[in-house]
Amino acid sequence: MSNFSCKLLLAAFFFLTGFLPQIAAASEPVSAATYWPADRAKLGETIPLAVAVEIAEGFHINADAGQISPSGKFNPYPAKLTVSKADQGLHCDAPIYPSAQLFKAPYAKDGLMTFTGKTVIYLPVNVAAKLSPGTMPGLELELEYQACTDSQCLLPQKIPLKTSITVAGADEKIRSVHQELFAKNQRQTTASGNGVKFGLFGWKFSINGSSWAGISLLLGTAAFGGMLLNFTPCVLPLIPIKIISLSYAAKNRRQCLLLGAAMSLGVLAFWLALGGMIALVSGFSSTNQLFQYPAFTIGVGLIIGIMSLGMFDFFSVRLPEWLYLLHPEQDTLHGSFGLGVLAAVLSTPCTAPFMGAAAAWAAAQPPAATLSVFAAIGSGMALPYLALSAAPHLVRKMPRTGPASALIKQVMGLLMLAAATYFIGIGTAMLLASPPNPPSRLYWWPVMSFSLVAGGWLAWRTRQIASSKLLKFFFVGAGGMMMVMSLCSAVHLTDRGPINWIYYHTPEQVKKAAAEGKAVIMLFTAEWCLNCKALEQGVLENQEIVRLLSQKEIVPIKVDITGSNPAGREMLRQAGSLSIPLLIVFSRTGEQVYKSDFYTTDELSAVLNKAVAK
Repeated sequence: MSNFSCKLLLAAFFFLTGFLPQIAAASEPVSAATYWPADRAKLGETIPLAVAVEIAEGFHINADAGQISPSGKFNPYPAKLTVSKADQGLHCDAPIYPSAQLFKAPYAKDGLMTFTGKTVIYLPVNVAAKLSPGTMPGLELELEYQACTDSQCLLPQKIPLKTSITVAGADEKIRSVHQELFAKNQRQTTASGNGVKFGLFGWKFSINGSSWAGISLLLGTAAFGGMLLNFTPCVLPLIPIKIISLSYAAKNRRQCLLLGAAMSLGVLAFWLALGGMIALVSGFSSTNQLFQYPAFTIGVGLIIGIMSLGMFDFFSVRLPEWLYLLHPEQDTLHGSFGLGVLAAVLSTPCTAPFMGAAAAWAAAQPPAATLSVFAAIGSGMALPYLALSAAPHLVRKMPRTGPASALIKQVMGLLMLAAATYFIGIGTAMLLASPPNPPSRLYWWPVMSFSLVAGGWLAWRTRQIASSKLLKFFFVGAGGMMMVMSLCSAVHLTDRGPINWIYYHTPEQVKKAAAEGKAVIMLFTAEWCLNCKALEQGVLENQEIVRLLSQKEIVPIKVDITGSNPAGREMLRQAGSLSIPLLIVFSRTGEQVYKSDFYTTDELSAVLNKAVAK
């Protein structure tokens, strides 16, 4: 080959590999930029971030997944705005896409829903009330799209975007900017940013917290969620203790009411203190965060264990004085107040319906709103105790003396020992855990051993002291059932289950699944979350759900935040929640199609089938 030919080939090579890509980049039909409505943001404010997408003439991009559907053999690639990273203190709601337009194309039989020209997507961003003025928290976004003409489509592309907003001080003047982008959609974005979404077993509704009527409804919903906390497995072990103590005071209506009021104040005081910590303490943001510290969890277990000794009348002999500080008499005002605080502490690992969404919204609001919502949760939780004390006839029939009374206290004491062992066990499991590997579950054997002994003792003593055949049949049967259930539970709870979970450690796992065209079910859980275990065994281990999760098209990912798992907690924060249980489903395109903290088998089955089909 001649010298001239070699130079010509080299020139062509550099032209094709260097110059042509620059031309292609310069002629890219889609560009995007971010705009804030003001030069700085107020603490606790929800503001819309505008992502302005410029689409060249003659081109369009497919609309978002909520507005498009497959057309014949053509499956359009939807536009999608995602938050890849958000600094601490910024919380983003779902993006608000504009209304799409129908576009007729030869390759799409029924036409396509598309965006053309200048398209603005709005992202509601909440600025936490506890951020320091002058800081500049940032966001990293990613816009995915596919550009098409009337005859062909280009390959899907991604545009990375970065932005930040300065946090204003209390007296700083805020200047509005780029109002031409926000005037038209101001009302829509503000309403969406202030909306609190609730869901229960498929029933979903939203409350707008921007008006007094909305705030009142939100507080009522939070109080109802607080009341439901009493029926979670976290709090149930303490309720019989309070009923027993109220039964002793039932003859004195005034004393009974005072004891109930003292316990109610204890519940309310704890929730107010927790709300104050979330509102004012940097780095503290969730109701269950206390149970992520092993020392706290083990300490709670020791306190419950010491209280259980009182059920066996061990405190009738003189013990060290410090034990009496942990086990005050329940027929005293300070003792009832302490029991109320303990009941509220034990409720925090669990989440009742409606309560989690209200608490998550409150954590991002100014201190006054945060305290109001947490006071509502505490008031709702305290209400049943106040009602019982105001109606002493409901507890008068409880046996207060004799063998039957002693048996009730002994069985309750054994069940409290099981609860104490549970908290000490999960605290130890946290200390030994090495996320993302799952923590040990061996502590369930000693927990269920106490429960088994309680059932056996109930059956044995009932046979000895009961005179009625009906009572013998009922309580001996109940004791036998407790024994069988305890043994089965120990086996079942230490088993990893029929689902081959992948344990979460990086967001790339979700992106990889989407790149491979697979749907993702993401389960947030922890060893101290009894609600999580109930839903996992009652719903996720259903035969139909197990079959669906065994498909190659679905990737089951478990985010276990037991112990030190900052990646898991960050994923939970990005999911827009502060509490567990939580379950999220992503479609095969990576779009979030479902999020709930309480769900049924039928509901989840329908969601998974839909996610795989997308």
